[in-house]
Amino acid sequence: MENSHNRPGLGRIEPGPGQESVWDYPRPPRVEPTAERIVVTLGGTVIADTTDAMRVLETSHPPVYYLPRSAFTEGSLVAAAGSSFCEFKGSAKYLSVVTPDATAERSAWYYPSPSRGFEALAGRVAVYPSAMDSCQVAGETVQAQAGDFYGGWITSRVVGPFKGGPGTAGW
Repeated sequence: MENSHNRPGLGRIEPGPGQESVWDYPRPPRVEPTAERIVVTLGGTVIADTTDAMRVLETSHPPVYYLPRSAFTEGSLVAAAGSSFCEFKGSAKYLSVVTPDATAERSAWYYPSPSRGFEALAGRVAVYPSAMDSCQVAGETVQAQAGDFYGGWITSRVVGPFKGGPGTAGW
């Protein structure tokens, strides 16, 4: 099925009952709260467990979950080098995630002063699921979005195709 919001030649997957298509997400992205239980594990240690998360929904991307910094275990987030810029959310800073048995360098990020419209992300941190042992949404272990840039969380609730893999940069 062709969709005018999609990459030419690549069909939009029609969502089933209870599913969302990432091609129905807006651009600029939307931020929305979710009370689903989010659990993040690294090095065999639960480093975050919360029902107070925000989802960022953007065309062609699986949701990115932002958790309150207070949901992370003390000492598990350590400042890391570098920064990046999002045309919508503003300047991001990076964090390494540390447990007694593992370190995931530059595997989390946050917006110290999010841009107008994204203020709900202040005080919140996102992690790359590919760098964690597991990330769960409502008991379901997520798949990481392809590539190492966007950090989306793929569950059975969302359908694509998803940006991030080889050949999708121009979508």
